[in-house]
Amino acid sequence: MLYAPVKPFIAMLGGVLALTRGAPALASNIEAVSHIDSALVYPDAAAVTRTADVELPEGATTLIFRGLPMGLDPASLRVSAQASGRVSIASIETRVTPEGPPESVYDGKLKALRSDRENWQTTLEALEAKKAMMIRFSQSGPEKLSPDSRPLDISQWQSAWDTVGAGLAKTGDDLNAAKAKIREIDAQIAALEQIRQKPPSQVRATREASVAVDAESNTRASLRLTYRIAGAGWQPAYDARLETNAGGKAALELVRRATIAQRTGEDWTDVALSVSTTRAQRNAEAPEVYTQRISFYEPPVAAALAGGVGARARQAALPQAAPPQMDRPALDAMLQEKAVAGKSVDAVEQQSTIDAAAYQASFQIPGRVTIASDGASKGFRILTANFSPDLLLRASPAIDPTAYLQARIVNGEDAPLLPGAVNVTRDGEFVGVSRIGLVAPGDSTDLGFGADDRVKIARAPVKRKENEPQWFGSTKTETREFKTTIKNLHPFPLKMNIVDQIPISENTAITIDQLPATTPPTEKNINDRRSVMGWTFDLAPGDTKNITLAYRMKWPADRDVMFETLPDGRTFTR
Repeated sequence: MLYAPVKPFIAMLGGVLALTRGAPALASNIEAVSHIDSALVYPDAAAVTRTADVELPEGATTLIFRGLPMGLDPASLRVSAQASGRVSIASIETRVTPEGPPESVYDGKLKALRSDRENWQTTLEALEAKKAMMIRFSQSGPEKLSPDSRPLDISQWQSAWDTVGAGLAKTGDDLNAAKAKIREIDAQIAALEQIRQKPPSQVRATREASVAVDAESNTRASLRLTYRIAGAGWQPAYDARLETNAGGKAALELVRRATIAQRTGEDWTDVALSVSTTRAQRNAEAPEVYTQRISFYEPPVAAALAGGVGARARQAALPQAAPPQMDRPALDAMLQEKAVAGKSVDAVEQQSTIDAAAYQASFQIPGRVTIASDGASKGFRILTANFSPDLLLRASPAIDPTAYLQARIVNGEDAPLLPGAVNVTRDGEFVGVSRIGLVAPGDSTDLGFGADDRVKIARAPVKRKENEPQWFGSTKTETREFKTTIKNLHPFPLKMNIVDQIPISENTAITIDQLPATTPPTEKNINDRRSVMGWTFDLAPGDTKNITLAYRMKWPADRDVMFETLPDGRTFTR
């Protein structure tokens, strides 16, 4: 009778155990301790990769990545893993959390530190007692130091003094180490107490990423967490070194550098660093073009102009301030080191490797790099290219009667030259700082290399004639003529380019005619700028070239005219 109900109970318990063995284990949380392994820096952002090694149990597990910066783009989070067994990644979730561990973690650390301090305090007290005993022992007379309380032989006094001195010195060193350790523990305790008492409003928030994974068996996995973050970028900078070779074949070396700075909220310590020419924040597709309508202009009412809608509209139309440029790196210091043979040799500057694709290029900085999150700029040499440039001396004598040396190069690399500052050196002498625009692969550009004082240029007015109108409604006429003289004082020939202009008119009441006395230009509209013309010619050593520019203007005598320089030099007719 007693055992009858027990059998069904045992059978039911066995079924429950069988079901338990067949059911999946509940997911556990594991904190993934990660560090930044690499950073790919764009001109306007960065892609950061963190790595973490974890031991995964069989079944479902949630990995927690703590302390991620607030500036990361949650939509850009990606996780990959390598493991000895099969592991699947189910989901990624991010949330905002206060900075620092929970209160219980602070309490545990404080308890461990206080226990450690008590142990060191005990050691300190024991050492102080030992030191006091040694001092008392050393103060006894030599006649009482023998084992049988008889006077110590005078030949043993020196040994006794040395023994006591060495013991006091060793105990003193141990005392200093124990006191230093106690001071260090006290500082850690004070810092933790201050953090724990800090108001929540003063705590900086961070992000936390939760990654759900599932492992078929116990395995060790290496995870890579990648995200895109703002607050970082790089600016190109260049060193252009030209050797003119006294009229022979010129040589130009163009050193490309990357100036990197970041304020992402986390330091990049000992990371693999690379830079890319892709702009991460640029639109992914071209904008749409919609129908445009033209109508007559209706002037706003006075109230609107005084400070209403019209004023706000004018304010909105003003151009926005350009973002501040990163600081240009200083010129490289010349480094030297002694060779074994006693001769000095030039130090070799490390250079990155290039990985060029169809639409962008990236440069891998050699070695491991550390960049703090304080906005400080750090420069790296990424590429060097050598050219055989075409040299040209160019002048705009109506503005400046100085000839400037220009070198034209063709970008033969697989990567574009991005806009940036250029430190210009000519024949070993620094001549100034220029700028370079965007130069696509296969495209050409001109680099300026300073003034040439051995080319003399003078522009002078030859004729200026005005008629005096005789009656109301007549036409006023003015004729102007200028002569530009160029002389080559070099012992070798030069290629020259002179740029000048005559005014244009978009009003039918004002007419401007170029006169036959003008020297025919080789180019009439430079860079699509109307009536901006150029003369290109070769000038032998010691030779002189004269260029004449003449034009006539007509307009109604009862009207005044003014000259206006267009900002971009281009015009269109409405």
